[in-house]
Formats: sequence, structure tokens, C-alpha cells
Amino acid sequence: MKYKIIALLALLMLFSFACKKKEAASPIMAQVNDEVLTEAAFRSLFSDAEWDTLSAGTKRKYVEDWVSLTLLAQAADEQELSKSTALRARLDFAQKKVKANAMIAQRLANIKVSEDELFNYFRVHRGDFGSNLQEFNIQRIQVRDKAAADLLLGKLAGGMSFDEAVRSYSIEPLQTGGGMMGFVTKAGADSSFWNAAVGLNPNEAAILNRDANWYVFRVVEERSGTQEANFEDFKDEIRRRIISEKEEAVYLDLVRELKRQNDKIYYY
Repeated sequence: MKYKIIALLALLMLFSFACKKKEAASPIMAQVNDEVLTEAAFRSLFSDAEWDTLSAGTKRKYVEDWVSLTLLAQAADEQELSKSTALRARLDFAQKKVKANAMIAQRLANIKVSEDELFNYFRVHRGDFGSNLQEFNIQRIQVRDKAAADLLLGKLAGGMSFDEAVRSYSIEPLQTGGGMMGFVTKAGADSSFWNAAVGLNPNEAAILNRDANWYVFRVVEERSGTQEANFEDFKDEIRRRIISEKEEAVYLDLVRELKRQNDKIYYY
């Protein structure tokens, strides 16, 4: 969606929220040179409703986007590209867009999606949702702690193959089998991996903490399972859809409202 709050352009403006590591009062999620992304700054980009529907994999993707954009922005500063008239104009436009998105987010924060609304959407759009739950074939790497998991995730993002990472870093017996767990289901013993895998892109790596053990894992294959899906299984996806639709309506309502209040709008 053109005006979607969660956009890479909005992530670019995280530079205005970033601070020096020594000044950060909130836990740090990522760092590029002396520029950091704090948990509080990251959380502030989303409304409560949006935050509740984000999977761990999606959050990780936005953090990785921040790292990539920060690297590019720092390189642009080193080359003094920010001094060009064209780039200054684009930065001004980006700043306005982030402010506009903040207005939309503020209005969205007051909108609640009720259980009745969720169920009615599911009933009307039942054909959009599968009849059976997906099953995920998981490959995993157990590491010693969160710091090791974060470090390994960075290596994978930098190009290390997952198979190589299993051989080099896994500390569990499953390492000898390539870290392959097989297919996991929502109702099975490894349901925590199933829950964490929902929403991940194919081969996208993510972190899971289970029973005080830390894992980096990915989905290598998925298939339609035998367990029948029901309303509860699709609630998060339905909530995301409804919020996305409401976001478009909020944007249009805000623009109409502001145009009525402002008579100094001119087109040349």
C-alpha cells in the first residue's frame, strides 16, 4: 500500500531516533558503527494493533532492513552525497512522509478490532483461508546464548550458508543430521517452532528461545497438513488484513478532514 506505515522509507528515518550506544536507555537491537537501534525506537514505529500482529520473523526483517539502510546512509554521508540539492529535497519529502505516517498511526491507535469483527471477516472471506494448517520442515542450530544467536544471524545475513553454519556452530547432537528436525505441527511437541515459523519467508533465518535454549532456525519446506484449521488459527492474519484496510480508510478520511480545515491550498 502506497501510504503504509511500515515502509522502508519510514525505516530510513530511524536515523532521527537512533542514538549513541552510551546514551541508550533501552536495550539495543542492532548497531552499525556508532549508530544504534534501540528497542524503544523500534517499538515506536508501530501502533499497538500493528505490533500485536508482527511475527518474530517480521520484526527481524525490519531490523535487518534498518542495518542495510544505515550502512548505505553512512556510506552516502562519507561521500558527501547529502549535500546535493536533489538529496536534500528527497530527505525533506521523506521527513514529511514520516510525519504523515505518524498522524495515521495516532488515529489507528484508537481503533480496536473486536472478536466479533474478526469472526465476521473470517466468515465472509472463509474461502481465502486454507482448510488445513501448514506444516514446516525446520532446520535448526542450537547455540549457547542470545549473543551467539544474534552473531550467527548476522553471519547468515552476510552470506554464510545455513548448512555451513550448522556444521560450524551447532552444539547439539542434531548437528550430525544437518540440524534437520523434520516437519513440525501446531499440535505437536515442537509447536513452539511452528508458532515461530508462521510468517517467515522461505529460508529466512530467525531466532527462538525455548526452555532456556537458544536456536537459529529456518523453514526449508512447508506443506499442507492433516490438522484442520479453524478461526483461532487465522486470527492474527485476519487482524493484519483488517488493520491494513482500515489504514487506507484512515488516510483518506484524514486528508479530506484537513483539506476542509485548510483553505490555503493552491495548484499551479
